[in-house]
Amino acid sequence: MTDDKATGSARAAGVLALIGNTPLVKLESFDTGPCELFVKLESQNPGGSIKDRIGLAMIEGAERDGHLRPGATIVEATAGNTGLGLALVAARKGYRLLLVIPDKMSQEKIFHLRALGADVHLTRSDVAKGHPEYYQDVAARLAREVGGFYVNQFENPANPLAHEKTTGPEIWRQMDGRLDAVVCGVGSGGTITGLSHYFARVAPDVEIVLADPAGSILAEFVATGKVGQAGSWLVEGIGEDFVPAIADLSRVRHAYTIPDEESLMTARALLRGEGILAGSSSGTLVAAALRHCRAQTEPRRVVTLVCDSGNKYLSKMFNDYWMRDQGLLPGPARGDLRDLISRSAEGAIVAVAPTDTLTMAYARMKLYDVSQLPVLDHAAPAERHIAGILDESDLLLAVSQDPAAFRRPVRDFMTSRLETVAPTTPLPEILPIFEKGMVALVVEDGRFLGLITRIDVLNYLRRRAP
Repeated sequence: MTDDKATGSARAAGVLALIGNTPLVKLESFDTGPCELFVKLESQNPGGSIKDRIGLAMIEGAERDGHLRPGATIVEATAGNTGLGLALVAARKGYRLLLVIPDKMSQEKIFHLRALGADVHLTRSDVAKGHPEYYQDVAARLAREVGGFYVNQFENPANPLAHEKTTGPEIWRQMDGRLDAVVCGVGSGGTITGLSHYFARVAPDVEIVLADPAGSILAEFVATGKVGQAGSWLVEGIGEDFVPAIADLSRVRHAYTIPDEESLMTARALLRGEGILAGSSSGTLVAAALRHCRAQTEPRRVVTLVCDSGNKYLSKMFNDYWMRDQGLLPGPARGDLRDLISRSAEGAIVAVAPTDTLTMAYARMKLYDVSQLPVLDHAAPAERHIAGILDESDLLLAVSQDPAAFRRPVRDFMTSRLETVAPTTPLPEILPIFEKGMVALVVEDGRFLGLITRIDVLNYLRRRAP
């Protein structure tokens, strides 16, 4: 174990000894202007993110300070990754962990946390600091109620200290002491503060650059010194509606505001072009780093971070259907009902054939999280003729009366009474179809184009809302 390991980690054992000393690689598939851009793969930590470093440092700091005793309860407010770092350490050390998480976070993070034994409380993500359901306020209240230790990463000095003692020295060593700028985001403020303090001492010419999601107040704060009104953003783990107490932004020289679409598409390009499966905040950091590199007139060496793994976002930003629902992966606008179809028959539509069994239909409903399936006549695939529709009510009625019906073909239970509309049908005219408990099937010249549900209409209207 080297001296660059996290604070207090000389006592770490097993998987905890693997935290830190993550690899650093140069990006080769992007236009970086005159610069070289490197990424430090914090996704290679055992818990999958940079937050493993502070999870270990904050728990071991609390142990040294006498705040934690064997069997104690730890409480924290987290966007997910700090929770995973804490859960990893708590599981190894035998602590109970209670986490409060905003409800916009990915299901993969929540499943991972629960699998590690954490007690997860979801709270609202649409309220600001000071609201009784704001996640940090909820965590502080629960810590008082259960008599637990509130980690409070936003004010815990062990957070930035972990990066000052480990992340900074690792980057400097891996770059052979030749570095011009580091690009960071702010969640709790620990990373940017720790790196800023380290480089202020060791290499004060290294610039600190802020990457901030559009909607966060931090880029504006760096530019004006004033805290503005926060908006909303999809990127997880970075951006704030306040300036965290531990965040020292005094050495930030440039700040870039990155929209959600640019962040998520950059993360997808990082996977396609570099083979690096990175999370949404990493997309924000790389996008800001690319802007910074392209703005330079002379060669510079720039480092940013892959904060966590994209395997926590497979159901979100790496899911084309989710991206389309958010209006972030638009197809060509047709100006008709085809713009409302989320799973087009021209793409990978989820459907069954009349001869498929109800077991197959049930499996596809479960796998793709849909409640109705078009039944396509595969005897004429070129025409994409729709023979019927099977919804969960049809399936439930069939198997509740006869469990053996799972083995019978879909054609015996599908609904053949269909509500079809042409793509040119005005939107208001399909609303009565929903009132009958049906879905609108879009058909043109006998060819099935796709189905439209209530949620498809809501997603369409939300994308168009100001």
